[in-house]
Amino acid sequence: QVQLVASGGGLVQPAGSLRLSCATPGFIFGFHSMAWYRQAPGKQRELVATIIGGGITNYADSVKGRFTISRDNAKNTVSLQMNTLQLEDTAVYYCNGRWYGTDYWGQGTQVTVSS
Repeated sequence: QVQLVASGGGLVQPAGSLRLSCATPGFIFGFHSMAWYRQAPGKQRELVATIIGGGITNYADSVKGRFTISRDNAKNTVSLQMNTLQLEDTAVYYCNGRWYGTDYWGQGTQVTVSS
């Protein structure tokens, strides 16, 4: 069974930073793409950032210039560096790995931006 384990969430003040990480223990193959999604209360889950294969990245307009997605292909991990956090970034963040068209999800980690 493929597992994705997210970590790094927490409470941060506006303009602060957090780094999320997602590990894939026991998964020996490489995901074709990895991504971070988020879901705020009362809203649908939305795509935050993706990274494909050799490092092609894509970001939601709302996080461009503030968030950076990266992956370690050797370790099959993905990270999300979040800077200049805003109140509206508050959400549960989920890591995602896609392998041959199948999506695998982590359990989610809460990010709360509050003064």
